[in-house]
Amino acid sequence: MNSSAHKGLLPNGLADTLPLEAELEAATIERLLAAFRARGYQRIKPPLVEFEESFLDGLGQAVAADMFRLMDPVSQRMMGVRPDITPQVARVAVTRLVNEPRPLRLSYGGQVLRVKGSQLRPERQFAQVGAELIGAPDLAADAEVVSLAGEALTDLGVDGLSIDLSLPTLVPVVCQGLGLSSEDSERARLALDRKDATALAEFGDGISGLLSDLLGSSGPVDSAVAKLKSIDLPDRAAAEIQSLVECAQLIGAASPDLSLTVDVTEFRGLEYQTGICFTIFARDVRGELGRGGRYELASGETATGFSLFADSLMRALPGAEQPPLVYITADAGAGEGKRLRAEGWLTLQGFGNAGEARTEAARLGCTHILEAGEVHPLG
Repeated sequence: MNSSAHKGLLPNGLADTLPLEAELEAATIERLLAAFRARGYQRIKPPLVEFEESFLDGLGQAVAADMFRLMDPVSQRMMGVRPDITPQVARVAVTRLVNEPRPLRLSYGGQVLRVKGSQLRPERQFAQVGAELIGAPDLAADAEVVSLAGEALTDLGVDGLSIDLSLPTLVPVVCQGLGLSSEDSERARLALDRKDATALAEFGDGISGLLSDLLGSSGPVDSAVAKLKSIDLPDRAAAEIQSLVECAQLIGAASPDLSLTVDVTEFRGLEYQTGICFTIFARDVRGELGRGGRYELASGETATGFSLFADSLMRALPGAEQPPLVYITADAGAGEGKRLRAEGWLTLQGFGNAGEARTEAARLGCTHILEAGEVHPLG
């Protein structure tokens, strides 16, 4: 391997984002944050690295296995590189913003780093952007964040958007109502999450039938709700289903064009959620665009929110294209570039011979050229 190739080699799951793609990602993140701000979500910026015990206090415990750790040479204390920004937002809410009026609406955007990727998302470093609604226990709050995510992504131009509602707390409640041991409850939860009907059949008559009914209830919101209501569930489980139904109705009223599905047996990636959750997909795009849901802070406050993953989001948007770029010859007046930029053009200042300007402009990827004080297209 030659030296230049060796220098370009990166660890698995890490990659350089090159021109156009990097600009598109940055512009997309800013558009999302602007959409959140328009709905009252104020932006915060937590640090990339913080003390390990601070991050792992509360929600961070659920993502501890994903966190890179290092020793701080100044304090001699262990630090962690964030694998998820939501626990940091929760920490800020109960410390720096503890006296701010509730409900508290916060948004964020930044890079995260994880120890390993997954089959659907091999990337270990990517941008995460999201919004959190803290101190609002109402179902209307759950509906607001789902509608906000759907509206922001639709405005970006994401096609085939679909949001899958889930209840990661439902299966444990059902298993408890059926009198299953903790070991059997965990087996049932894994079988349901993996959609393993064979494993569910091992629970025997009655129990396997009810669990299989839960497995078969997934689908578009109207048909899924009808199936769930027909299942004879314990009272607590039935109450959770009713909350999901009411939340779906609120979402439908706020975003009638948003495609909603339901899968109450899904729980992977929802380790710290305590209520209604959701996963965001787009047609023909590998992996989820984001996920969110209700959770509790270390202070006991309840919150709900979502995170979007920029690597997946870029796959759901049209590819980056070279914007109009004007080549300015070396002999042009000093104020020409400033004038064009004020008009909205992107400019590139040339340094070569004016007689070779068109050739040089094409070589550098420009789409237009300034000639005799006017902008002309190349070609």
